Order: sequence, then C-alpha cells, then structure tokens
Amino acid sequence: MPRYKLVIEYDGTPYYGWQLQAEHPSVQGALEAAIEKFSGHPVRVQCAGRTDAGVHATSQVVNVDLEKDMRADTVRDACNAHLKNARELVSVLSAELVDESFNARISARKRHYLYRILNRRSLPALDANRVWHVPWQLDADIMHEAAQTLLGHHDFSTFRSSECQAKSPIKTLDRLDVERIGDEIRIFASARSFLHHQVRSMVGTIAKAGAGRWSVADVRAALDARDRSRCGPMAPSTGLYLIGVDYEG
Repeated sequence: MPRYKLVIEYDGTPYYGWQLQAEHPSVQGALEAAIEKFSGHPVRVQCAGRTDAGVHATSQVVNVDLEKDMRADTVRDACNAHLKNARELVSVLSAELVDESFNARISARKRHYLYRILNRRSLPALDANRVWHVPWQLDADIMHEAAQTLLGHHDFSTFRSSECQAKSPIKTLDRLDVERIGDEIRIFASARSFLHHQVRSMVGTIAKAGAGRWSVADVRAALDARDRSRCGPMAPSTGLYLIGVDYEG
C-alpha cells in the first residue's frame, strides 16, 4: 500500500483535540472522513504530535496508507475539496509519497511549538481564540531569562500533566526563547518530544516571573522540585501552535 506524508494546518477552536472521538469533533476525525470520501475505503492517520482541544497547528505532519497509487497533488487537492465541503477548519498544505518505513510520530527528530500572548489591556478581536490575552504588563526580557533556566536535560515532572502517558518525565529541552513584537509576546519551544501539557505549563510559569510575582530563581526552583504542585498556572490552549516537525534529511 502506498504511504503518503501530509503536512496540514488547522484552527483547533471547534475541535476536542487531535485524537478521534466517538461523540465530539476532532482533527483526526475530520481528516480521515475527507480521505475516506475520495479513497473509497476506511483509513487511519498517524500524526507527529497529538494536540489538545483548542490547540492550533501550522505544520502538523501525518502519514496515511491508501489502497491505490495516486499523484501526491491529487491526494492533497482531494483532501482539501472534501474538507472544504464539510466546512472543516483543516487544510492540507502538501502531500508526498514516502517509504513505508516513514512514521510521522516515530520518525520525528524534533518538534517546534509557538505560544502567543497578547499583552495589552484591550481584548483581541481578530485573534480571539488564537492568543492568550494577558491584560497586565509582562516583562518579556525577564521571561526569556527565566526560560533559559529550563533548557537542557531534566526531570520535568513539575510541568507534566497528571494524565501524561509518557514512560519517563525526563526530557531534553533544546529551545525556549521569548520575544516581544509590539503587544505580542511569542515563546518558541523546541525538543525531540514533550510531556503532556509541558509547553503550556512552562509558559504559565515564566509568565508569572514576567509579571513580577516570581523571580528567575523561583522558576528554576520549581523545575528542581520535580513536583506538579510547584508549577505556575497553566497557560490556556488557545495560544499554542505546533509549527514544525523535523525529520532526517
């Protein structure tokens, strides 16, 4: 069976996360339904990283097996035609034929996330459900300084959801950069893999330092405690985006 690699984007607002659910809309469900309509057979897609309810993606990667060979651009266009007809907020950006050994999750070498904070008094109009609105002043430089204390190979239990299914809380965080552009603060996170809720938990914690409620040392102490109760408030899902996945070659 030919295997295809798809790169997709989606607005996570109307979905109960990536994973297929019997009673609620999901990104996986929307994509599989579109593929089944033109392929004529049931399919299962594998993604690089399952996103939670309300989380967005600009470059999610999936693989899917079809029963017959099709041109990659035909697969892309057929997916988009059926997604559009169903009024889904999902779009296939590209499709390519890959070796059957390729697996969007297992083959991934690094994942990249962006978190957006709108830091102003006024509520968002155009970016409603796409940013975390924080009306009190945040110091992005302090947030960046605090973020650097989390880099490296650590036990990230403090920033791990109680529902996390990872075998170990030990991960290597390669990047956690904070920058301000006007009223928007952007946090970029990169690692081979993340724990459930790790990015949102880290963002909420460094935002506490940015607001002057914690020191940089407090953020590092929270990491070292390896205790979920020491985590700052978890940032909402609305500001989180999966923006890229790296593979060999």
